[in-house]
Amino acid sequence: MATTATSATARAQAAPAPATTAPTPSRAHGDALGARSVALDGLRTLAIALVVLYHLHVPQFEGGWIGVTVFFVLSGYLITTLLLRERRTTGTIRLGSFWVKRLLRLYPALIALVVVGLLLWNWVGDYKGASFSASEAAFIALSYTGNLYRSFWDTTQGVFAHTWSLSMEEQFYLVWPPVLLLLMAVRSRRRVLLAGLAVVVVGASVASWLSYRTPSGSATPDVYFSPVLGVVPLATGCLLALLLDVDRVRAVASGVAGHVATWLGIAAVLGVQFWIDDDWTQHAWTFGLLMPLTGVLSALLIGGLVSVRTPVSAALSWQPMAWFGRRVSYAAYLWHPLVFALLGTFAIGWFGDVWLSAAAVVVAIGAAYAVEVPVERLRKRVREARKLVAADRAARGTAAH
Repeated sequence: MATTATSATARAQAAPAPATTAPTPSRAHGDALGARSVALDGLRTLAIALVVLYHLHVPQFEGGWIGVTVFFVLSGYLITTLLLRERRTTGTIRLGSFWVKRLLRLYPALIALVVVGLLLWNWVGDYKGASFSASEAAFIALSYTGNLYRSFWDTTQGVFAHTWSLSMEEQFYLVWPPVLLLLMAVRSRRRVLLAGLAVVVVGASVASWLSYRTPSGSATPDVYFSPVLGVVPLATGCLLALLLDVDRVRAVASGVAGHVATWLGIAAVLGVQFWIDDDWTQHAWTFGLLMPLTGVLSALLIGGLVSVRTPVSAALSWQPMAWFGRRVSYAAYLWHPLVFALLGTFAIGWFGDVWLSAAAVVVAIGAAYAVEVPVERLRKRVREARKLVAADRAARGTAAH
């Protein structure tokens, strides 16, 4: 989930373009974003905490979807900012390179989870119900189609069920970059891009409201997993990135407006979290209004965090919190359901929740450093080797002339 856009945070920079053409990112905004992106790492920690506490059924944390919404908005914002930066530096967007980088960043950790989940399937496979066999559930997780199966066929993948959100993000990564590249190629006006995204947000919200069907008991409605609803916070994040690419908007955001956006965003997001109760699944307006509005509030918060320094950004930038969001949040999202499924029956009362959460954190840290870190180091060595080869070829070419 975004969470899965972690590597984009450190590199993402945006830049302004003339208001009449498709935007390209500015160095000024890029420098500012690079300096303040640490707060976004801390925001990831807050988001994953909301998800984990929801899955533990901790009172007052019934709105785990709020954490997922924050992750989606972050992904939309960071990926769009990264794409705009590449457009400025290279004149285009290398789609193949983008997709390969995303796959190498996210897929190894998912494969590791699926392998372990299959080995433990007899003990954890039926966690919260499973509509498929182990191999079928694994295929759905690895093919990034979990959201489609859950929303359109009312099925679940047991301990892999939470990979629906990863599916939503991967589908976004597949569709949005070529769409943005095409719009840039035809030199679409900035206002056309912004208006188009706004139409997507509003239209998908209305469609989600109209397609809502009351679930049985406390089950989550199918519409929640639908790509129609999932695109709303992702598009909201894209919209934020394009807005902050405008000089005038960025100038306003760097002043009082940025402070207001930060405080309003954090207060509203946490306010929704503690206001909502466990009957949120029973109301169509939750999906057609509250969830989209929470995405907008999350965008306000993110826009403020990357524009001004406040006590909120300072708290989110606290080194342990930022480190966890940057290094462990993706692994924490992947692995915590497996830990809960395996050990949950032994956790009793609030103390059980505490040690179960601690176990999930330990497993996530171990998984991050056992899988993600080695893969990143290998990728870095490959990049450095390619640079050396390219430099050697260039030197030989110069010598030959």
